[in-house]
Amino acid sequence: MTPLRQRMIDDMRLAGFAERTRDVYIQAVRRIAAHYMRSPDVLSEEEVRAYLLHLRDERGVARGTFKTNHGGIASFIRGRSIAIGHCSPKKTRSRAEEAAAADRALSCRGPRHLGCGT
Repeated sequence: MTPLRQRMIDDMRLAGFAERTRDVYIQAVRRIAAHYMRSPDVLSEEEVRAYLLHLRDERGVARGTFKTNHGGIASFIRGRSIAIGHCSPKKTRSRAEEAAAADRALSCRGPRHLGCGT
């Protein structure tokens, strides 16, 4: 197991994600890495957005499939941003606030860091 995958699993365990959720989220990150044939930690914000649009518009995946892919990628980005120092986690953030922050990271435009909107 790569250190990157182990880090993501550990972050999700710390956040209290169920085992099945962790499995599905890991698969989502594996799929985006396979799509670009590169490690997911080197993908740009624009590549992530393009992949999500590809899932929605070109592949026409079901809403539940899209949401689990989005959630897995957002979880990965959140963990990556914290690990490289772009953001500092708030200890009092709820899951809803974390999800909203991840949505902002995936939908923001311009030269911002992934995950923190700065």
